[in-house]
Amino acid sequence: MELNKTNTQQPKQNRSKKISVHDLTTMAILSAIAAILFLPVFEIMVFPAVPFYKLDFSNLPVLLGAFAMGPVQGVIILGLKALLGLLHTTSGGVGELADFIVGAAMVVPAGLIYRMRKTRTGALIGMLAGTVCAIGAAILANYFIMFPAFGITEEALVGMGSKMFAGVTDTWTFVFYITALFNLIKFVAISVVGYLIYKPLSPILHGKRR
Repeated sequence: MELNKTNTQQPKQNRSKKISVHDLTTMAILSAIAAILFLPVFEIMVFPAVPFYKLDFSNLPVLLGAFAMGPVQGVIILGLKALLGLLHTTSGGVGELADFIVGAAMVVPAGLIYRMRKTRTGALIGMLAGTVCAIGAAILANYFIMFPAFGITEEALVGMGSKMFAGVTDTWTFVFYITALFNLIKFVAISVVGYLIYKPLSPILHGKRR
């Protein structure tokens, strides 16, 4: 009986090992794609009045990884992207840190919700929750990390922000008007593209094992 039990368990162990290897490979590929999309050449100017806010889709592969494998794997992909980003950083790692914080705030709730409810509705709810969390994280990260690290004064922020909204009168109103709006645009764009391409890419991301 022991021999039969061992034999029946062996295929399961082999399958788990193969899945693990595939996931590691997929994570490496998605990390590389994310790092490429993180390059300045792929950044898109959104607000000419605020030149340091540029849209990129480097968190799109992170979101796909979180949906395909889970939020933990998504965060690992995000971390690898940040580490690779240090190779060409112009911010001394501050920008990469802020991007990691905001990206994690997006993919963790999105990945968790989709893992519990693997439907189109679950994906939409997850991305909506992730977008809201990312906006909150971006407000805090910019106020407490980015602006102090780069020495961006309140006067400079008001000067840029008031060109877009007259209501920008200090740093807090800047982050609530400008930072929040930019990240809303950014993560809605990532969510829309992710929603459209995840299903066609799903067999590849899962190694056609479903």
